[in-house]
Amino acid sequence: MTKADIVETIYEKVGFSRKESAEIVDFVFDLMKETLESGEKIKISGFGNFLVREKRSRKGRNPQTGKEIQISARRVLTFKPSQVLRKGLNT
Repeated sequence: MTKADIVETIYEKVGFSRKESAEIVDFVFDLMKETLESGEKIKISGFGNFLVREKRSRKGRNPQTGKEIQISARRVLTFKPSQVLRKGLNT
């Protein structure tokens, strides 16, 4: 499903214009992006949790040369599905 598909579904089911639907979707995604960038968690009941984890720097290996390299510390986005979503996927 793409962003355009979400806009089209809102247009069809809710009755907003396509432009209004696109603005709503953009606003929600911008709000989620800003929240995650600030390090806060997003919890959507019945769907799951989005959270940012801190990863430490570590040693890695270049698979082509075998040379050891240092992988820098970074922040990664993780998603943990809710029990409701997991149950729906596995039935």
